[in-house]
This record gives sequence, structure tokens and C-alpha cells, in this order.
Amino acid sequence: MALDLSAALPDLLMAVTDIESVSGNERALADAVEEALVAPPHLTVERDGDAVVARTTLGRGTRVVVAGHLDTVPLAANLPSWRQGDLIYGRGTCDMKGGVTVALAAAAQLSEPRHDVTWIFYDNEEVEAVKNGLGRLARNRPDLLAGDFAVLMEPTGARIEGGCQGTLRFEVTTSGTAAHSARSWLGHNAIHNAGVLLRTLADYEPRTVEVEGLEYREGLNAVGITGGIAGNVIPDRCTITVNFRFAPDRDIADAKAHCAQVFAGHDLVWTDESPAARPGLDRPAAAEFLTAVGGEPRAKYGWTDVARFSALGVPAVNFGPADPGKAHTDDEFCPVADLHACHDALLRWLG
Repeated sequence: MALDLSAALPDLLMAVTDIESVSGNERALADAVEEALVAPPHLTVERDGDAVVARTTLGRGTRVVVAGHLDTVPLAANLPSWRQGDLIYGRGTCDMKGGVTVALAAAAQLSEPRHDVTWIFYDNEEVEAVKNGLGRLARNRPDLLAGDFAVLMEPTGARIEGGCQGTLRFEVTTSGTAAHSARSWLGHNAIHNAGVLLRTLADYEPRTVEVEGLEYREGLNAVGITGGIAGNVIPDRCTITVNFRFAPDRDIADAKAHCAQVFAGHDLVWTDESPAARPGLDRPAAAEFLTAVGGEPRAKYGWTDVARFSALGVPAVNFGPADPGKAHTDDEFCPVADLHACHDALLRWLG
């Protein structure tokens, strides 16, 4: 399906949405995006797998990056897209084809931006970090991610959300002795032992901390528990999976040390980690973006790829259409008003 980047924003969003792109199946949408971005003469387009990068090379003194992921979580009988009044429904309309639509339209329209711009549309954001298309670009072509400032078009309700939380996942296991449940006194129940760990989590008091003027709340929570092999066997192992969301004043090492302190005396098995990102709102390019968008910035709750830019020394914020609370829901939608608000903000900033 061809994409007409000059179409009305609601129509373009529906066209982008209707090219199904569940993680790992972005090829058709990446092809359509590449074909559409090759046409404007002011853009130079490169491809890495199913990531498409379009750049202006006007010799400006500064370069900014605008990025959005093409993939969505799996479908839930919510394609093709549909419109009800001023809301566009369908898988990905919120997270984050609304943002992709705004960026595509602006990329085609802004032939003489005040900054050179790198527009990035990438794959596999919704799955494990090792597959992430932006991470692959950072490894293969870090030059394409270089810039003075970056905007990730994640859904924020058309408000600036600075930085992001970091995230750790780990497993902590209790041990026991297996026995027949009819003779339980001959064994020792590992699931019962887990009660102490669960009480530790229930009593945990997370920090609220201010970082560069934005308030971040942390959280330490059990997100899974497994144990037992049969209904008549006393379990000899129980494993709790824990997720720690931490503020950007901590790095990975500090976050791990904190978790180890909370669970002193237990071995923690780390299964996933991603760093936090500081807001960077004090940078000149960020200040200019704040002026163009207006409103009061707020902290980003959750992890986003702004952290990848931060790791490369590029300050970044989240800014895109739709309520992030509707992301991944069966009835996710994007308000038409948010499309226009974000599009107009990019044009004010870059035009």
C-alpha cells in the first residue's frame, strides 16, 4: 500500500495503521515508508533492515533527531482502523502510529528546516531489547543517531515528557524439600518461604525524587511467581520475578545495588536491564523545543528509547499524540486534535 504524505493527517494515520506491523512483521510498512520518503528531493534515505532513516543535509549548525517505531503489539480484532467522530481507533493508533504519522507528514513538508533533521522509523521496539531496531542502528550506524537533541514520538497526550525511568528485572528463588503432600512434614515448602520475600515487597516504600525539575516515582514489584510441579507434591523451589522501575538519578549499577540491599542474603538472577534517561531540558535545543510546544513538561513513567539517545550523549524527550494510558489496549485510539497539535508543534519548532 502506498502512503500519500500530503494526505489529511487522519487519512494518513488510517493508511499507516492498516499496514499491519506487529513486531517482527514490519517489512511491508518499512517498504511503504521508504518509498514515500524517497520522493521528497530534500531527503536522503538509508535503510538498515526494517529501519528507515531520512536526513536533510543543508549544512545547518545543529542537527536534531525525530524518531518513532513502526511496530505494534499483537492484534486484538482491532484492524482495519475505523473513525468515530474525532477519534481514530485501531491497533497502533496510540502506540505509536499517531506519532509516526505526524513525523512522516512533517518530514515531507519541511524542505528548509532551521536545523538539519534526521527522521528515523524503526522496528522491534515492543519486544526484547536485543531485537530493537534503534539499538541495532546504534551498533551498526551510530553516526545516523548523532544530534544535538532528539524527540521520540511516543504517545504523551501532546505534552512533553522528559527522560524516562530505568528498568530492571530479576528473579529471586527460595528453596525447600520435596515430599508427598500427604506427608508434608517430611518436606519443606518453598512457596511458603516466599512469603517473607512478598512481605518485603509489600512493605517496600518507593522513592519520589526530583531530577532536573521533574518528579519521578520509583516502584519495586513482583510481576510473576512460579513454583510446584504437581498438586500432590510439596514444592522444593519457588521463583519470584521482580521489576524495579528507577529514577534517572540512578545508573544500572546503583539500581542493582539497591535491589541487592533490599533482598540481602538472597541471590538475584538478573534477566533484563535498561538504563534511565535524564531529561536534558536545560540544553539550548531542548529549550527551543519547549518554547515551540508550550505547556509544562512532566516526567516519563516507563522506559522508552530516549534512554538510547541519552547513552549516546544526545538529550531526548518524549512527545507525541494520544493518551499513553490507551497504549496496548484493545480499544486504543488517537484523537485527531492531538495529531494536529503535534504536527503544528513540529512545524513551529523546525519551520
